[in-house]
Amino acid sequence: MESLSITTINGQAATIPPDALLALQGGLRGRTLIREEAGYDAARSIWNGMIDRSPGMIIRCHGAADVMHAVDFARERNLVVAVRGGGHNIAGNAVCEGGLMIDLSPMNFVRVDPTAKRALIGPGATLGDVDRETQAFGLALPTGINSTTGIAGLTLGGGFGWLTRKYGLTIDSLVSADVVVADGRMLRASREENPDLFWAIRGGGGNFGIVTSFEFDLHDVGPEILSGLVVHPFEHASELLRAYRDTVKNVPEELSCWVVMRKAPPLPFLPAEWHGREIMIFALCYVGDLAEGEKVAQPIRSLGHPIADVVGPHRLVDWQSAFDPLLTTGARNYWKSHDFGTLSDEVLDIISQAVRSLPSAECEVFLAHLGGAMSRISNDATAYPQRAAHFVMNVHTRWRENKDDNLCIDWARRLFKAAEPFALGSAYVNFMPEDETDRVEKIYGANYKRLAELKRKYDPQNMFRMNQNIKPMP
Repeated sequence: MESLSITTINGQAATIPPDALLALQGGLRGRTLIREEAGYDAARSIWNGMIDRSPGMIIRCHGAADVMHAVDFARERNLVVAVRGGGHNIAGNAVCEGGLMIDLSPMNFVRVDPTAKRALIGPGATLGDVDRETQAFGLALPTGINSTTGIAGLTLGGGFGWLTRKYGLTIDSLVSADVVVADGRMLRASREENPDLFWAIRGGGGNFGIVTSFEFDLHDVGPEILSGLVVHPFEHASELLRAYRDTVKNVPEELSCWVVMRKAPPLPFLPAEWHGREIMIFALCYVGDLAEGEKVAQPIRSLGHPIADVVGPHRLVDWQSAFDPLLTTGARNYWKSHDFGTLSDEVLDIISQAVRSLPSAECEVFLAHLGGAMSRISNDATAYPQRAAHFVMNVHTRWRENKDDNLCIDWARRLFKAAEPFALGSAYVNFMPEDETDRVEKIYGANYKRLAELKRKYDPQNMFRMNQNIKPMP
């Protein structure tokens, strides 16, 4: 075995001698990977195809003890550290260049207690893993809308999706978490134990340690829900968006309706002549009695003259993965996001104009309507910064060739800047790209000072910096 060079946080190279590498490997249930080894390229590859980094070493963790060993190893040598859960983060923070990547993906356990309506979930689990296990008992956790997303990153950033209006954010169902902090200790974070850490990890991202297990409350949902798409020609977007805005003001919490604007993919229920043309989609999900859902959804479904309406009973697990074919691994992705208190006519016109000049066939803008249960919790109850009922705009720019990088990124930035005067200033950290580090303090608002103080307490040297970073309070 030869010595290994790994990058430190000051940009220098630390030489790891063979005896230290053997000692590390001997203490692990998992394994280490270095360049040229089988499995290395697969472990460093993540969802966003723009990210192509090569860690000096990857530690594939099989349990909390492996994570503790990895953190000790990194701290003692001042190494750059990246932490991978599902590898879905848009900014690509799961992978570092030259440093140590701590890979949690083998820790993908999901254990459901149907009597207590609780689940214990590992940081390597995907939303699809969670849905399949919980739905076997007619239970669900409010998560995101793409089943290949990792539960860890989603939760630490807050987590919202189809069930949020009824059951709150993902963090609102979090009961406890086991967290390995920078000094190598594993702490239990809950309302009773280390409550300040529990507050911070509910929206503060991966800044405060590595979660090795999550404990969640589950909710009675499914197995069938009312869900589906209503597809309209984009030429009627202006009046439809205004009608949508007014209609969702008074819908019950059981109903979520998001808007997606993009070029039509070749979906089997769309006439062929619409493939590749701009469309506007109402994506609906009703959690409750199906007959009542039909009544509640009718005002939205009756808007305009849709090309297709495929709303009906679906299994929750199927609806949760319905958008997966449009979000496969490997494409180049760049996102920009705003929170809006309301969708003013001005911002709707800005969005509509931008969609008429989409730079690639896979780019889209979506508007998520939040509120309900999540808005009944105060902004300072968790680190998540914006609880009031609002809309989230995600400018999801997606393309295939690096020659189109500037075209697509510039389009996203122009739309983001044009809409900024109408935005709240907060944002969802999981939708932020890697070039928005200067925005972090602003988006956390009044919560930022406390987060920086807790960063100093739990990670004073900023070991966990590969994230939307909160710097330790001086």
